[in-house]
Amino acid sequence: MSIAAIFSFPLQQPVAIFLLVLVIILLSPLVFKALKIPHIVGMIIAGMAVGPHGINLLARDASFEIFGQVGILYLMFLASVEIDMFNLKLNARKGLVFGLLTFAIPMAAGIVGSVLAFGVGWLSAALIASMYASHTLISYPIINRFGLQNSKSVVIAVSATIIAVLLALVVLAEVVAIKTEGSFRWTDIVKLMVLMVLYAVSVGFAFPWLTRWFFRKVADNVTQFIYVLAMVFVASLLAQLIGLEPILGAFYAGLVLNRFIPSRSSLMNRIEFVGNAIFIPYFLIGVGMLIDIHVITGGFNVVKTAVIMTATALVCKWMAAFIAQRMFGLSSDGRRIMFGLTSGKAAATIAAVMVGYSNGLIDEDIMNGAVLMILACCAVASITTERAARNRRMHIQESEMKPGRQGSVRAARQLVAVANPITAEGIMKLAILMRHPSNRMPMTALFVRNNDDPANRAVGESALREAIKAAASVDLKVNDVERYDVNIVSGIINVAKERDANDIVIGLHRRSNIVDTFYGSLIEGLLGSTNKMVVMARCFIPVNTVRSLMVIVPPKAEYETGFREWVGRIGNLASQLGCRVNFLADNATIPYIQGVISTEKYNIRHHYEIFRSWDDFLIFSNLVLEDDLMIVVGARRTSISYSSELAQLPSFLGKYFKRQNLVVIYPEQFGDAVDMPTPIDPLSQASSTAPSSLLLRRLRISFHRRFRMTQHQKSRTSVPGPS
Repeated sequence: MSIAAIFSFPLQQPVAIFLLVLVIILLSPLVFKALKIPHIVGMIIAGMAVGPHGINLLARDASFEIFGQVGILYLMFLASVEIDMFNLKLNARKGLVFGLLTFAIPMAAGIVGSVLAFGVGWLSAALIASMYASHTLISYPIINRFGLQNSKSVVIAVSATIIAVLLALVVLAEVVAIKTEGSFRWTDIVKLMVLMVLYAVSVGFAFPWLTRWFFRKVADNVTQFIYVLAMVFVASLLAQLIGLEPILGAFYAGLVLNRFIPSRSSLMNRIEFVGNAIFIPYFLIGVGMLIDIHVITGGFNVVKTAVIMTATALVCKWMAAFIAQRMFGLSSDGRRIMFGLTSGKAAATIAAVMVGYSNGLIDEDIMNGAVLMILACCAVASITTERAARNRRMHIQESEMKPGRQGSVRAARQLVAVANPITAEGIMKLAILMRHPSNRMPMTALFVRNNDDPANRAVGESALREAIKAAASVDLKVNDVERYDVNIVSGIINVAKERDANDIVIGLHRRSNIVDTFYGSLIEGLLGSTNKMVVMARCFIPVNTVRSLMVIVPPKAEYETGFREWVGRIGNLASQLGCRVNFLADNATIPYIQGVISTEKYNIRHHYEIFRSWDDFLIFSNLVLEDDLMIVVGARRTSISYSSELAQLPSFLGKYFKRQNLVVIYPEQFGDAVDMPTPIDPLSQASSTAPSSLLLRRLRISFHRRFRMTQHQKSRTSVPGPS
């Protein structure tokens, strides 16, 4: 192929096109950062420059149509999958209110203003107003970069986006229907609402069941990523089939799959990386290629129209954010973040422009003015969001740099001892999920051998590689240590002291013969040789498919030195998994557990049952399902919470919990002196404490067991008898 054919403009060769796009994605952030322009605006400007309305290096061909559509779907999916579902439920009503505000104010002002300013009819005015009311989370990658996904103002704005976009698209559809059919029909609205309910119920029930099954069957990270991406597009396609925009389906898919994708997981890391590296930049460049800056020279009327439309859109969105700030008691940075997220224009607005122009509802001047409005709103949204997010992050860091609160949970310095390649990855993932998300201290992966057997050494090295791979997938630094020691317990203890570890995480012993103990001699020796927190884990299913945590707490556990730490580790685990925690604890201990959860602001659903004696443990053990994770808090013999009943704990667990997913925690003992946690008055429990659901849980367990029994009977009847 000749050089002239490759470099004919606009570029036609796929390699040359993709290379130029990669160069833009690479250089735009560097160039525009030096100019103090947000990289999102830089991508749009770069698209304008190289597009058909610029120097015509690239044509907006099918590749930009496809990747652009994928990019906006990916953007909406990311916005929902990164939201903490607990925060979303707490702020759902506020999101609904703000969504109605950020839709109604621009709609009302847009209809009246368009009639007065442009002299159009009421139908055209409603279409123009829908452009003002809709918005795209064009500046959400900035929020992602500053780590503010679960900030209250962000959660409210993201929730409001769905309300505003949905209503704006309904208005657009009805305007077009009236234009083409000549009348408004309520039956279309009712039909859409019914289909939406059926869609939400079917996807909401089918996707979690299928995802839980798939993740248990397939452990490969790449395959899991492809599966998640496929589910997003299935939800988007189904939404399109019932008359909704695909972006709404992508957002809903993120909400449904949220709990299966912890924020600190290799899967989430891949999702964020692919979206931020390829799909979202492609979408932004494609938006820029749509904008023709030359329309400014088309006459004063175009500029006047663009100024009026831009001012109306921005002022109305700011008014909605201001009213919401006053109603919800947010800070000025929160108001600016909400305004920045809801003032950007792209997907829905572009659709309204194209549909309106093709149906003769708007003329060329308004179409060109709308295109310039999109550019101006994207710039204002990005600049406002970046400044507000930076200020918010600075305030958070300043509060974190203040002298630590007395008695606060210490950051985990974990030593993960591995010996089996099959279980090493799961143990490391559990340890990562038990860390606070802001904890960036390196972990230690350890393999201790007490002989020179090449096979044993190869197995240990393989286990270390699996553990390191699991931590590296979430960008955590791991110090891997292979140590020779005649006594394995001494090797673990010495490395823990050298690395100043305060948590030792190890796989739970698997009994090798009938006289072997449940813990095994290694773990029993470890518990007797260190006062550090020891976490023993055994999971038969992937951790991210766990439905709930069942935590059994001995009486007087609040008096132990490591009380805050183990409550904090469970709080982090439940927060990452998005699952419910059921504490079985003494009546006197429950207020102290609530105190730690409230003080440390763990946004989790937590429920409490009174645990009077180990006889209650037998009763509650029947409530543990195969998709639950049971966590038992033990006690060393010399600890305050130790009792004669705890001496039977290992044999008890070995007898009744052979098939359950199990974590046993022995808290730190005799460590640095800490203050007692502040208890919460049981009569004034925090709003995050869920009401009792023991009856509902028993009903679910009954249904689960009946289903399994039915399946078992079917499998037996399907086997042919002897001939």
